[in-house]
Amino acid sequence: MNRHLLYSAVISAGLLCSACSGNHKAIYESNAYSIFPDRVIQGEFEAVALSPYEISSNYRSLESLSYSPTLQFKFSINSRDNEMLSGKDHVVTLQPVDGKVVTEVEFGKQLIQASSISEEENLPENTEWTVRLDLRKMKSDFEKQGFFTLFNGEKLNKQDFKGVYIAGSAAPLSWDFSNLYTRHDLEMKDTDGDGIYEIKLIMNSKKDIKTSPDKWKLSKDLSGLPQYQSDYLISDAIYNMSLEEMLMAIEPDSTFRTGKEWAGVWTRDISYSIILSMAHMQPEVAKKSLMRKVRNNRIVQDTGTGGAYPVSTDRIVWATAAWEVYKFTGDRAWMEYAYEIIKNSVEDDMLNARDPQTGLMKGESSFLDWREQTYPVWMQPADIYQSENLGTNAVHYQANKVLFAMAKLLEKPAEAARYDSIASSIKSAIENHLWMNDKGYHGQYLYGRSHLILSPRSETLGEALCILFGLTEGENIQKAVANMPVTPFGASCIYPQIPGIPPYHNNGIWPFVQSYWALASAKAGNETAVMEQIAAIYRPAALFLTNKENFVAETGDFAGTQINSSIMLWSLSGNIALIHKVLFGMDFQIGKLEFHPFVPEALKGKRSLKNFRYRNALLNIEMEGFGNQIKSFEIDGVSSAPEIPANLKGEHHIRIVLANNTNTGKQINKVKNLFTLEMPVVSKKDNQITWEAVNNAKSYLIIKNGQNIDTITKTSYLINPGTYAAYQVIAVDESGTCSFASEPLIVLSEEKRISIQMEKFVSPAGYPYSGFNGTGFAEISSTKNRNINVTATVEESGHYLLHIRYANGNGPVNTDSRCALRNLYVNNQFAGALIFPQRGKDEWSNWGYSNMLSVYLTKGKNTLSIVFEDNNENMDGKVNQAMLDEVVIYR
Repeated sequence: MNRHLLYSAVISAGLLCSACSGNHKAIYESNAYSIFPDRVIQGEFEAVALSPYEISSNYRSLESLSYSPTLQFKFSINSRDNEMLSGKDHVVTLQPVDGKVVTEVEFGKQLIQASSISEEENLPENTEWTVRLDLRKMKSDFEKQGFFTLFNGEKLNKQDFKGVYIAGSAAPLSWDFSNLYTRHDLEMKDTDGDGIYEIKLIMNSKKDIKTSPDKWKLSKDLSGLPQYQSDYLISDAIYNMSLEEMLMAIEPDSTFRTGKEWAGVWTRDISYSIILSMAHMQPEVAKKSLMRKVRNNRIVQDTGTGGAYPVSTDRIVWATAAWEVYKFTGDRAWMEYAYEIIKNSVEDDMLNARDPQTGLMKGESSFLDWREQTYPVWMQPADIYQSENLGTNAVHYQANKVLFAMAKLLEKPAEAARYDSIASSIKSAIENHLWMNDKGYHGQYLYGRSHLILSPRSETLGEALCILFGLTEGENIQKAVANMPVTPFGASCIYPQIPGIPPYHNNGIWPFVQSYWALASAKAGNETAVMEQIAAIYRPAALFLTNKENFVAETGDFAGTQINSSIMLWSLSGNIALIHKVLFGMDFQIGKLEFHPFVPEALKGKRSLKNFRYRNALLNIEMEGFGNQIKSFEIDGVSSAPEIPANLKGEHHIRIVLANNTNTGKQINKVKNLFTLEMPVVSKKDNQITWEAVNNAKSYLIIKNGQNIDTITKTSYLINPGTYAAYQVIAVDESGTCSFASEPLIVLSEEKRISIQMEKFVSPAGYPYSGFNGTGFAEISSTKNRNINVTATVEESGHYLLHIRYANGNGPVNTDSRCALRNLYVNNQFAGALIFPQRGKDEWSNWGYSNMLSVYLTKGKNTLSIVFEDNNENMDGKVNQAMLDEVVIYR
């Protein structure tokens, strides 16, 4: 049965069943699901809290209920989406005979063998599917000319061919191209050397079905932890389940485990978790985990795109986590330790990642670190480095505010002033470049190459951080919470979704992001938004009986995302934060604990939080009522301001009575899940740029050097080659929703392009790599050619664009930590950082371009110095290597 029809059927059943939960009134109700004081109902599925320590659920993944015989698939060389245009797939309806079926395909030629089938028809279990792929042309081209040309014009050199894989829509296939090299079960083989690659797969195997448990029952001792009790059994049980999973997420070495499927300590994961609740729930484990992510007295950026730092720079969220630990503990030695680490990291970032033109910090979207999941497919790691993202800039801003606060406490006024100034600069840049007046919230990021444009997609975590950190102020806080898109199952990571990309960050909802959005909604005073996010967290926790990493935005199902884990640290931390920081409104400040409760009217009543430890005090807190205004606050029966001083000792009783005020902020932007149009693929032909028509496009925006210069309906545009121009095209649908912009197409007359061969200024490397221009290339490493001087001669003074053609085969495009980087000086003046990300494991004949820098050159000879300095240390610490082919300069 078609899973979308299944989804609709489940929703319809939900509307009928929401009235069958006894006499309980729903505390939340929508067309997708309902929440009652003791249960969650979604269609035919129901989770029931049997006690504060036990939940049962009959949930079954929609993915497990159907397996269509019609599949989409394609082939991948070297673990890349490089057979055909992204989104253009082979389609076949498997019709097995005696349990077997054979499909033959030629690489690069789309196969459509789809048959009409009923919606209820499933592929028989354990169907054996043999796929034969004709790659004889690649084999022939390798023998004749040493390379094979892919559909997009890229040349695959013979020595760079590592393997061919099959990707697809149904298990055991996966659309995770970047990690196919780890899936040996999906690698195709040419055993007889005839150029025909083959694989046998078992389709619709029971072992591929993702399941969830049917009961959670407390198995650990929680007596030493804060005890929560309310009139809402489902809330109490989910809180206790989260406490238990917190204990399960602590490794024997007293560091946090990121998730059941994610071993080890990850900088961003532990940091976001610590900020939410782990700073006060597990302060010593938090400290040890943060210390694990320090090397060379700097914060470690986790392995990632193009070899990690500085393609990704959100390691700096560590600073806010360390500050949260200090505010809870008051440990001055910890603050002094953290200050130097944060300071060193920020100073490196100012050289490696700051854009002097916009004032924003560069680097991949914070936590959204899976390239095509949130970026256009044309963006290489060097392009992603150049993007200037909302969430990443928010954590850079807050890191500087943390340094400012720490420097004041440490009596370092000059340093305090410096970091306050940097923070102010980032704040102004975010508002100037990312805020969208027409939408009432920020855009996702600036992206491009020489000229950046704004992606108008929303980015939920970044928007939440802007509100929580004080970047968004005044009425814009209420505007953002009221206008940000929220889909039926929650606020998706980005909105709208990207077509043709499977769910994970794209078309995905992450519970920890919902927690941050709940905190932001509470700060905005928006009761509807707060309740919406609480529901979006309780539904999956109750039905799935664990704190999952994510789920599909379209269906609300935990199966279907590319990777998922149970007992996810930041998800369980967010669930605990709902109680401590949203409902009770706990806010740790220097020298005190403040209370800013927010209880939606749907959750009115009495609640208590006992055995809560704050430094040397043991607090037993009772609260009643609803709203976000405090009518009375008592400590041991004595009226007080709503705060606990840090020097309070011993056991105390806190009583909070809320004013039962009705919040005026109730608007939210509840929307259907939406996908944009496909992105145009643009090429140059004579004196025009052209592209194929995009399905459902009503018009096209023509972008030149980052500016919209025209809106047309045809699929070509006349240009006048001359001075430098970077053209892009955006497809627009009937509603005005825009696709991603196409890859910048540089158009200029040949005499405006200056190419400088590196081997003319340094001894060429002796490696047997191919595909370079000129007569050779130069090697740079931590020991070789640490300072290269190149002469660039120009006919007139002015601003020029510069990048370097390079190769880096020290790791895959999606992970590891061997991105090479260098400082560029022009006539002895610092001009910026040059970034040379990894382009493929051992793919040293895979040449691409670094990031692009704007430089000022004077008429005549100019000295370009490519220098390895202290701020250029990468996360590997040893291998910092690339091959440099040529410097390319554009007037």
